[in-house]
Amino acid sequence: MFDTHTHINTNKFTETLDDVIKRAKNSGVNNIMAVGMDLETSIKAIEIANKYENVYASVGLHPGYVDNNDHFDLDHLYKDKKVVAFGEIGLDFYWTDKNKDLQLKVFEEQIIKAIKLNLPVIIHTRNSFDEAYNIVKKYEGKVTGVFHCFSSNFTDAQKAIDLGFYIGVDGPITFNSKNEDLIEIVKKIDLNKLLIETDSPYLTPVPFRGKVNEPANLKYIAKKVSEIRNITFEKVVETTTNNAKKLFKIKEW
Repeated sequence: MFDTHTHINTNKFTETLDDVIKRAKNSGVNNIMAVGMDLETSIKAIEIANKYENVYASVGLHPGYVDNNDHFDLDHLYKDKKVVAFGEIGLDFYWTDKNKDLQLKVFEEQIIKAIKLNLPVIIHTRNSFDEAYNIVKKYEGKVTGVFHCFSSNFTDAQKAIDLGFYIGVDGPITFNSKNEDLIEIVKKIDLNKLLIETDSPYLTPVPFRGKVNEPANLKYIAKKVSEIRNITFEKVVETTTNNAKKLFKIKEW
């Protein structure tokens, strides 16, 4: 399996990272993406990726950190060989929309940079899919990536896929069988456009909900996908791993 979205580069894992990586391998997670959210976590993601062969890094400025305005300080980091994606970038109007114009501006600036660097983007959206989609739509055919931790509906998921993007699913698919929108997405979208991710240390799946999440728990998300789609666990693992390999252009397999 490939955990395509983690924050093992945060303080939550500083003292336990070796064990976290070992538990991931023992659970069948052979590759992990450490995703940057600002300058500090992007630097840490690269450090971890260069320490562990099976870890890759993504560098970017999360919408929650746009007021820091340090995304220009990230530019030199993209040259590192273990950086295979641009992110986590996007829009979040759930926590605040008081800086909406700044979020939109920084998001589009980072999309443009990603295109120049030929890197896929990892997009965060919360209460903001339409606005994010409208920006990405302007660059259709020039940029690809994943709408991570997808939380909209099937229609929006298909719109993202039609732009050439992947859909990332996490622990919430295990939370509640009444989450009809998410279940419909997992059931109906092209499996070749699906990625699985933990978003560690957040969004811990059932049966460990409430505890610190880690990549080893990815198997519970894969199992839930297999149940919803009525296909084998092995098929989910094989396809989503190949999807990640294709998106992030990773050759060392």
